[in-house]
Amino acid sequence: MAFVAIYTVGRLKHSHEHPASREFFEVGNEVIRQAAKTGDLIKEFSPNRVLFPEKAIKGEGPPILTLTVWKNLQTLYRFTYSGHHMHALRERNKWFDSLQARQPNYVVWWTEKVTDVSWKEAFKRYEFYIQHGPAPFAFDFKSVFDEFGEKILLK
Repeated sequence: MAFVAIYTVGRLKHSHEHPASREFFEVGNEVIRQAAKTGDLIKEFSPNRVLFPEKAIKGEGPPILTLTVWKNLQTLYRFTYSGHHMHALRERNKWFDSLQARQPNYVVWWTEKVTDVSWKEAFKRYEFYIQHGPAPFAFDFKSVFDEFGEKILLK
C-alpha cells in the first residue's frame, strides 16, 4: 500500500509576532487539528531544527514549511479543498508573499514507506519539480500521477 506525502512552502509577509502572522498560526493549528481528526493524516513532521536549503530561506519574510504523509491521494485532495484548510487557502494572501516564478507552493509524491519521507527527501522532490515540472517523481494537483506513475484526474 502506497502513501502520499506533501511538502508545502510559503514565506510570511510579516514577522512571527505580527498580528497577521499570529492569526495564521492560530488558523494553521486548527487546520492540523482538523487533519488529525480525519484519521487520514498519517504523520506530520516538525520543521524545528531542520536545516533548510538556501532556496527555502532566501528572501524576505520567515519561511513556513510543512511536511505530512497521508493515507492516499483522494483523502489529501479532499482535505486540501474543504473545511478549515480551504478557508486558509482563501485567506493566504493576507499572510504570505507570492513565491518567485516557477516556485510552486507545494509538491506531492508517492511513497511505499512512511519512514522514507524526510525533509531531505522533500527538498529533493521540490527541487526536481522546479527543474523538470510535474512527473511521477514529484507533482501537483493539476498534473496528478497515481502510485504506478500513470497520469490521472482527481475529482
